[in-house]
Amino acid sequence: SASKGVTASLKAKWPQTPLLLETSEFICESGEEKFWPFVDTVRELAVYKHGESVRSYYNLIVKKAGQFLTDLQVSLLKLSLSLRAYSPTVHTFLQIASDEPPPEACSAFVSVHGQLTCSTKDMKKLLKTAAGRPKPYLYKNDHKYPGANGTDLPVVILYAEIGTKKFNTFHKVLSERAEEGKLIYVLRHYVAEPKKQNILLSGYGVELAIKSTEYKAVDDTQVKDSKSSTTDEEDDTDEVQVYQHVLRSGMFSALTDLSFQAAARIMSVPKFDSLKLMRDLSQNFPSRARSLTRVAVNQEMRKEIEENQKVHFSEAILDIIRGEAKLLEGLHNLGIRGTSMSKFLRMPVTTVEESYALDIRHSAIMWINDIESDSTYRTWPSSLQELLRATFPGVIRQIRRNFFNLVLFLDPAQEESIELVKLAELFYKHKIPLRIGFVFVVNTEDKVNGFEDAGVAFFRLWNYIAEEYDVTQAFLSMVTMYNRVDVGDSLSVETVTAYLKKKFPKANTAKILGVESSYDDKRKAGAVFYRKSGLGALPVALFNGIPLSSEEMDPDELETILLQRIMDTTNFFQRAVFMGLDVVDFLMEQSNVVPRINPVILSPERRYLDFTASPGNNEDILHTLYKPEALLISNCFPAEEEMVYGVTIWIIADIEQAPGRQMLLNALKHMSSSSNSRVGVINNPGGTPSEDNSSLYKAIWASFLTQTSKNTLDFTLKLLKEDTVQLITHDTKIKDLLLQGMDQDAFEKKFNTLEVDFLRSQQRFCQEVLKLKAGQRAVVSNGRILGPFTEDEEFSADDFHLLEKITLSTSAEKIKAKVKQMNLAPRNSDLIMKVDALLSAAPKGEARKDIKFVKDKHSVLHLAAREDEVFYDVVAIVDPLTRDAQKLAPLLSVLGQVVNMRVQVFMNCRAKLSEMPLKSFYRFVMEAEVSFLGNDTMSTGPVARFTEIPESPLLTLNMITPESWMVEAVRSPHDLDNIHLQEVSGVVNAEYELEYLLLEGHCFDMSSGQPPRGLQFTLGMKQDPLMQDTIVMANLGYFQLKANPGAWILRLRKGRSEDIYQIQAHDGTDSPADAEDVIVVLNSFHSKIIKVRVQKKPDKLNEDLLSEATESKGLWDSITSVEEGDKKKEDVLNIFSVASGHLYERFLRIMMLSVLRHTKTPVKFWFLKNYLSPSFKETIPHMAEAYGFQYELVQYKWPRWLHQQTEKQRIIWGHKILFLDVLFPLAVDKIIFVDADQIVRADLKELRELDLEGAPYGYTPFCDSRREMEGYRFWKTGYWASHLAHRKYHISALYVVDLKKFRKIAAGDRLRGQYQALSQDPNSLSNLDQDLPNNMIHQVAIKSLPQEWLWCETWCDDSSKPTAKTIDLCNNPKTKEPKLSAAVRIVPEWTSYDSEIKQLKENFTLLCHQQPESERAQLAPIVIQDPALSSKYIGCPVMHALPHVLLQGQCK
Repeated sequence: SASKGVTASLKAKWPQTPLLLETSEFICESGEEKFWPFVDTVRELAVYKHGESVRSYYNLIVKKAGQFLTDLQVSLLKLSLSLRAYSPTVHTFLQIASDEPPPEACSAFVSVHGQLTCSTKDMKKLLKTAAGRPKPYLYKNDHKYPGANGTDLPVVILYAEIGTKKFNTFHKVLSERAEEGKLIYVLRHYVAEPKKQNILLSGYGVELAIKSTEYKAVDDTQVKDSKSSTTDEEDDTDEVQVYQHVLRSGMFSALTDLSFQAAARIMSVPKFDSLKLMRDLSQNFPSRARSLTRVAVNQEMRKEIEENQKVHFSEAILDIIRGEAKLLEGLHNLGIRGTSMSKFLRMPVTTVEESYALDIRHSAIMWINDIESDSTYRTWPSSLQELLRATFPGVIRQIRRNFFNLVLFLDPAQEESIELVKLAELFYKHKIPLRIGFVFVVNTEDKVNGFEDAGVAFFRLWNYIAEEYDVTQAFLSMVTMYNRVDVGDSLSVETVTAYLKKKFPKANTAKILGVESSYDDKRKAGAVFYRKSGLGALPVALFNGIPLSSEEMDPDELETILLQRIMDTTNFFQRAVFMGLDVVDFLMEQSNVVPRINPVILSPERRYLDFTASPGNNEDILHTLYKPEALLISNCFPAEEEMVYGVTIWIIADIEQAPGRQMLLNALKHMSSSSNSRVGVINNPGGTPSEDNSSLYKAIWASFLTQTSKNTLDFTLKLLKEDTVQLITHDTKIKDLLLQGMDQDAFEKKFNTLEVDFLRSQQRFCQEVLKLKAGQRAVVSNGRILGPFTEDEEFSADDFHLLEKITLSTSAEKIKAKVKQMNLAPRNSDLIMKVDALLSAAPKGEARKDIKFVKDKHSVLHLAAREDEVFYDVVAIVDPLTRDAQKLAPLLSVLGQVVNMRVQVFMNCRAKLSEMPLKSFYRFVMEAEVSFLGNDTMSTGPVARFTEIPESPLLTLNMITPESWMVEAVRSPHDLDNIHLQEVSGVVNAEYELEYLLLEGHCFDMSSGQPPRGLQFTLGMKQDPLMQDTIVMANLGYFQLKANPGAWILRLRKGRSEDIYQIQAHDGTDSPADAEDVIVVLNSFHSKIIKVRVQKKPDKLNEDLLSEATESKGLWDSITSVEEGDKKKEDVLNIFSVASGHLYERFLRIMMLSVLRHTKTPVKFWFLKNYLSPSFKETIPHMAEAYGFQYELVQYKWPRWLHQQTEKQRIIWGHKILFLDVLFPLAVDKIIFVDADQIVRADLKELRELDLEGAPYGYTPFCDSRREMEGYRFWKTGYWASHLAHRKYHISALYVVDLKKFRKIAAGDRLRGQYQALSQDPNSLSNLDQDLPNNMIHQVAIKSLPQEWLWCETWCDDSSKPTAKTIDLCNNPKTKEPKLSAAVRIVPEWTSYDSEIKQLKENFTLLCHQQPESERAQLAPIVIQDPALSSKYIGCPVMHALPHVLLQGQCK
């Protein structure tokens, strides 16, 4: 019996993808700039594919990739090739190519603006006419050849397989032309003849769960060879029997310490075996439980575990490891090793703020009101507690605090100012709690005549009124003046003087408005503040300091936007805790407040230099070319040796040109006022550098290299002055400009011997590393590149101040403190710069935790890392007897083979177990690298193998896959739901297929903010737009669509969805947010979750998706394929059922037969696809053909946000009740659920026609008539008796659902909500599908069906049997009679149904299965359904009902 066992494998649905292409995608992800050099290196590699063995070709690919990767990255590449992690990425491109579709017999082709060709010659012709055709859509992850970027260039997409000759021919032509700037070249993978076999996947778990055999539920038809194995039971069966005995008898005293005993066992073996043992104990627990009960637990270990558990941990891979690799190697290369590395990693680098604010505590702002001190608001409460008082949604709380501040920067004489001032008055008049201030930006010349300049006239009049009366009065006067300006005009001097004379006849106009005005105070302040703030064009508004965009400044929009901001900010204040501070001070001390707004500095898109240089990287120039970086850094102003600077700024500019000099001057000006920055300079000359055109820069360098730092700085400042430059152009010698005290000889010597080459190397650095064109200016701050700047863009000393502040506060300050502590090197400032660039460039993940155990002597397993290499620090916290441990132990073992790790495993044991902690055998499928067979061919791939499994228990096989995978069993002759190894000879083989990757999303209606229930989406491709469809739920607006790797188009479904709604915006998709077609690219095994916002069309605002019009013909047609007349179409009996395992499928067929025997109405069966066996799916089409019914397989993946069930049976129960509103198309208005083990004796049409009296569904109550079962009627006592309050408890074996009503009252969403609440408690909902509707009876009414609709012997007496319309084979808790014998005994007609079905199956088997198994795998049977066709195939008799099956053209 040693050879018995179970294996399970999972293959992808798509064909093999070449490893070379997967490798190119891996490399692309570690840096787009490495992708093209790699492609060039392997451009003809495929010639080796045929000459060499598979193994040596694989090694060759890895070797070539190694030129661009570090050793650590190569290990990760091998792991990702083993996981086939990039296969979906490659297949996505293949799917995009298939949608073109590819021309016949081409191994590579190009698409030039929609026209395809396979030859370079034709391509050139197509390019000439390309401009007249629209450009193709480019995806975010397309490979674009670096080069020209003009918008008017033609785009050529090459579809080819990298490494092939044909690819190389095209690539040569296209890359040359792209470099010359003639076209944009995009490469997409394409394999002309993909290998037929599918790839085997890994990264999932397989479980063999032990089933309860309380009620025998195995199909007896297949047990043929049971005599072989029942005689010699070996010892481990005995183990499991003990285990099962404990399970049944409730002898739990033996269990309480199992978790601690497992930990003690693991801690007691040599370290290198410990993970292996942990894996064995958790994965084969049922066979190991007995031996564990004998292990003694050391008390010190128990105490230590309990102490450690008081520390709170949150429990939570390729991507994480990969993201870390760059950081770890970078720090390692910078000389930061060991424990200091983790200090840097844990350092919080603050993320970029969403929006920056200006400090509004400025004297130039004239506030016209103050909520806290004006008498207008004196009746308002001032307590902060008012914020938390409940109000109706949308009500603005009136609190006497300056929570909301609006500052308007205006030029009073600008036309745009008028509407804004009127809006401000509206807010003021309506007592909106908004403090309003103005900054007037007017002419700043010293002497101005107010009679000539309207802005100045206005300003002086404002000051006059504010001084004589008050600011509020000045504001109201301003409104009055603006009201007198005609639409389309702006404020004029005449309007101002006329108003002044009319309103203040006694005032001296000349004294107020004239050149010598006494009311000119602070006139320049506004303009200075505006200039310093760096804000864009006037007018500008700030809300609590945050500038509004120019779109938001549109007066029609502004009112709504400000009210929305007030609501949002209220939320912020409700969450903020501030102790009696002044509100404005509190606001202005937030981290997003800056002294100046400069979008270049504050932009969240940031580019960083890489100072850690990895192989194949352009930026090696940093390290090889005359080391400009070394020169640069040692020669920064100010070069104070002992100072440590947090910020290193490099100025990249052409110093020989005025804008370049100005920028350097500004930087030095800032530096002189700051002790945190040092400044370096790199020359980026506009032309080719030569002796004559670079004298200034050479002079600066010569003084750097020969003079003291103070002299160098003073000399440089002198050189940069425009007067000095004038002198030099008029032939003054540089040496004549030297300052007092400079070493003249040393300077001259150096100046005359500086090589031009050294200047060229700097220019090359600017072009190749910083990607600048000759002469362009840029600034680099701690490795962050800002720019290039346009000709007229200034970067002032204020900007440098802002840049320093931002650099320090996000990261440099903290890094500087750490570097100083560590006393690493004399060149500390350089290290700060390099570490800052590395850490800031890393993508932001969750904050790291510093995990410390109170004690770790007895209960923490320590595995050391290899010395002097980059290592990962891994802390695992796990209970050794849980599903987590089953998965974690093998995961750590595999990762240990891939990367160098220091591991600590903390035994987080549970005390006082009251039930078996694990009820299954488990395997986690994952391998560290691709494996090969002895003959150097590739092994088929990873498989889950269960060997040495005890034979006595009944097992059920479950696949435990990532969230977004939908898998199905595609081949296995065995009953995977009931595996009994005693009755099998050899190995039970199960083959699964990854049928779909899920695309999930959330959808909301923009106007109501609510999910649009019943809205339908479709997913497809250009060639085939409707491949999948779905319905939006009300819970979270959730929807899911089945897809596979590729680029998909998401649309609203034709019919009511498209008539009423339109898509407004979307996130997480591949297309721009405003595109008509929503394009979604699925290119990895990860979950893809998108957000879609829709809006009703203007003329459909009052329409409801779920209203009666839903039955319109158009929609129905799009859903069902029945095309007969209307009446006939409506008359379909929709029957839904679920089954798992061969026995229940046998019952299911009989149930179907009994339904069909009793009705004349056409029937359509709906089956839950997830758990059907391959053999059922194979035979159902033939049964449908023979009996003339329709069927459809439906499936819905359990949503990730809904509490997960782990037991297969409970998952099936959940599907019976939780997803009724989304499983079926909207056109199905009534569905009847019939349990598989039921026999129907009446026409179910009667049940469909039954009036449900407004309830969404009808169930039959449990019978009361069989008296001897009274003790088993659990619903008559305790919780159920009180909850139901004299209502009946209903059985879930048969129910009818009015789906229209069900959707209309959101019954599905209510049921899911209640399920979510109850299911957290493992003891509730023990019969999920039945308890849930009964529990919700008060919220979702149940119509009680007449008792005769469901008779079951357990609960109903014999006298009521003759009138029964259906008979259900309920379990009998008293006799525990097996289902099969009960069926034969209770239902006389059961046996004849059973033999009829058997006959049908045998006919089918005769037809199909005469080939040996090995050949059959390769032959797809051709099914001929039309008897007329059969005469074409010689020797095919015309058979009734059944279709003919052709295998290899022979009629079988």
